Amino acid sequence: MFRVLVADSIAKEGMAALEKESGVSVIYGSVEDVQDPESIDALVVRSATKVTKELLSLFHNIRIVARAGVGVDNIDIDAATQRGVLVINAPDGNTISTAEHTFAMIMAILRKIPQANQSIKEGKWNRSSFTGAELSGKVLGIVGLGRIGTELAKRARAFGSKVQVFDPFLTTERAKTLQVVPVTLDELLESSDIITVHTPLTKETKNLINTENLSKTKQGVYLINCARGGILDEEALYAYLSNGHIAGCALDVFVQEPAVENRLVHLPNVIATPHIAASTAEAQMNVAAQVAKEILTFSKGKPVKNAVNLPAVSNDDFQKIYPYYELAKVSGQFLSQSFSSPIKEIKITFAGTITELDTGLVSRGLLSGFLQPRVDRIVNDINATLIAKEQGFSFSEKYSTETQGYENIIEARVIGETESFSLQSTYINGYGPRVVNINGYSTDFVPEGFLVYIEHVDKPGVIGRVGKLLGDLEVNIAAMQVGRKMAGGEAIMMLTFDKELDQDVLLRIKELSDVVSATTINL
Repeated sequence: MFRVLVADSIAKEGMAALEKESGVSVIYGSVEDVQDPESIDALVVRSATKVTKELLSLFHNIRIVARAGVGVDNIDIDAATQRGVLVINAPDGNTISTAEHTFAMIMAILRKIPQANQSIKEGKWNRSSFTGAELSGKVLGIVGLGRIGTELAKRARAFGSKVQVFDPFLTTERAKTLQVVPVTLDELLESSDIITVHTPLTKETKNLINTENLSKTKQGVYLINCARGGILDEEALYAYLSNGHIAGCALDVFVQEPAVENRLVHLPNVIATPHIAASTAEAQMNVAAQVAKEILTFSKGKPVKNAVNLPAVSNDDFQKIYPYYELAKVSGQFLSQSFSSPIKEIKITFAGTITELDTGLVSRGLLSGFLQPRVDRIVNDINATLIAKEQGFSFSEKYSTETQGYENIIEARVIGETESFSLQSTYINGYGPRVVNINGYSTDFVPEGFLVYIEHVDKPGVIGRVGKLLGDLEVNIAAMQVGRKMAGGEAIMMLTFDKELDQDVLLRIKELSDVVSATTINL
C-alpha cells in the first residue's frame, strides 16, 4: 500500500484520483498527528506545513513531497534532494485565476470600482467623482509573456485593446501566433496606457520599473502588479502616484507582506488585494488534482512532469554521467546569460567517451540551466523540454567524432533569428570542467563564479586599458583568459572575479576604446 499524508487544507475533490486507486491510501491530518511516520510514502502540503530537514528525517521513508501550489519556499529542497526525495509542485493550476485577477484589477482601477463602492457605503452619491476610462482602444503593455501573460493577452484583445509585449525571448513567430506586438522596454513604457508585469523576480527584474524609466511613461498611465513584489520599485511608485503622473495602480503583491503598513495602500489612486490572485476555488481544486495525478504517476514508477529537484539515481551510470550533467547545467546558464536574442533552436553535440553513456540527462540539464532565468516558474530536467516547446523553440542532440583533441567534448549552440552563440566544454578527470571554445575562440577556463565576457578589437593596449581601469577602481582580477581568431581582428577576454562586478564598473569597461561589448555571467 502506497500511503499519502495530506497535511494541509487541500480540496478533497482534487484528491479523487488517489482515493479511487486500490493500491493507495490517503490520510488527512497534520504531521504531528501521525502515529507511525515511517509508514508514509508521500506528503502533500500547501504553505502551512514546513518540510524541514528534521521533518524529512522523522518521515524517513517519504519518497515524494507535493506542494499543492507554485511556491516551494516552505520545503527544504536541498535536504529533500540529499535524501533522494522528489519534490513536485503544481505550476499550471493558478494560471487562469491569476490572469483573471489581473484583468479584474485592470477593470477595477480603470473604472474606480473600489473607490465608488466605498463612497456609496459611506452614504454618498458622487457620480461625477468616479468618471472612469474604457479598456477598448487602449494600449496594454505586458512585461513578460509566460503562461499568465499569454492568457491576459487573449482577454485584452477580446476587449478591443492593442497588446504589446516586452519579452527579450519572444520570437517573431510566437508573437504573430498570439497576435501581440513585440517591443523594447522603453517602447512599451513610452506608448502603453496600461502596464502589467508578469515576470519572475530575479536580479534582472528587481525594480525593473523604477524612478528613471517611470519618467518615460505617459502622463496618466496605469500600473498593475499581480506577479511578484519588488518588480515595481515601491518608492518610485509612491512618488509618481503622489504627483499624479501615474493615474492609478493595482497591486496584489508587495516587497514586504503582510503589507498593512505599506504607505502605498493608503493612496486614493491605489487599489490593493492581499496576495489573492491564485485564491479561487477552481485554482485550489486544480492544484490538488494536479499533484494527485503526479503522485499517482510516481507511485506506478513512471516519470512525473513537475519535479522541482533532480530525482536521486544511485546506480553506476548516474555516477559516471553526473560530472557531465553538472557541466551541461552550468553551460546552459552561461549560454542563457550570454545570449539575449529570441531563441529559435538549441543544438547540443556530444563527441568522445561521453557518447558511450546515456546523454539524455545531460541534455535536459543543459536545457533546464538555460531556461531557468527566462521563465516564471521552476524549471527542472523533466519539464524543461515541455517548457522549451511552450517558448517556441526546438531542441536537438546528436553525436560526432570531432573531439577537438579532447577525450570528450560537449558543444551547445543557441540559434536565434539573426545570430547564434556556441560553447564547447569538456570534463577532465582530476581537473574538472573546462570551457575550451566560445564562438570559435579557443580558451580554457573553469565555468564558475563571477565572470565578465568581453568582446573587443585585437589591438595593442586594449587588455592593458581594461586592467588599468580595474586596478584604478581597486577591483581584483582572479583570472583572465584571452582568445582571437586572427591578428588585428576580433578578440575576447574572459575575466573571473572574487565577487560580482558592480554595474557601474561594467559600464566603464564598455566605454573603453575598442571594447565592443561586456557581459556579466554569474555561475
